[in-house]
Amino acid sequence: MALILHAHPLSSFCHKALVALYELDLPFELRMVDFGDQASAEALRALWPMARMPVLEDTGRGAVVPESSILIEYLQIHHRGAASLIPQDPDLALEVRARDRFFDLSVQVPMQKIVNDRIRPVDAKDPHGLAEARAHLATALDIVERDMEGRTWAAGEAFSMADCATAPAMFYADKVMPLAPQRPNAAAYLERLKARPSYARTLKEAEPYMHFFPTA
Repeated sequence: MALILHAHPLSSFCHKALVALYELDLPFELRMVDFGDQASAEALRALWPMARMPVLEDTGRGAVVPESSILIEYLQIHHRGAASLIPQDPDLALEVRARDRFFDLSVQVPMQKIVNDRIRPVDAKDPHGLAEARAHLATALDIVERDMEGRTWAAGEAFSMADCATAPAMFYADKVMPLAPQRPNAAAYLERLKARPSYARTLKEAEPYMHFFPTA
């Protein structure tokens, strides 16, 4: 069995996959994707023509698994490790999946729109789209603030796939729309995520690349 994760340590969706792999305590090889290097980019495109990270390659089963949520579901089915990231109870599992999608679509997507606008040339800025993204993100973070009152993790008291999605979403969202002091429940939740060994390790590995994150 050989798992290869094609990813970059700065990518938020790659963080999500890394947290899952570390939570499950599964051995894997991290194969760095560098879109500035043609050979690296073409190698990823050969595996997954959409050329989006992360992509999991399972050489033992001859499988190539793109998309972070499906990647975690795949690991849950075929490589059960030290933890369970999706509950057996169908109603709890549905809640975990719903929150996973919420953090990917309602937090990550507008956050990335804000970040992408920062790196655009001045004549290619999108003020209308940026305003929409900021409003969308503010609403999503208000929901997180409400939902995290009295909760430890995204779907209750057990760390799950939803928290794998939340960790990078909230980490980067806090950089573009600071959580404290207006959203204390969300801010406290982010601190718990950053202290979690799986995400602390992911952030440590990302440190050499953090200077590439656009601050304004």
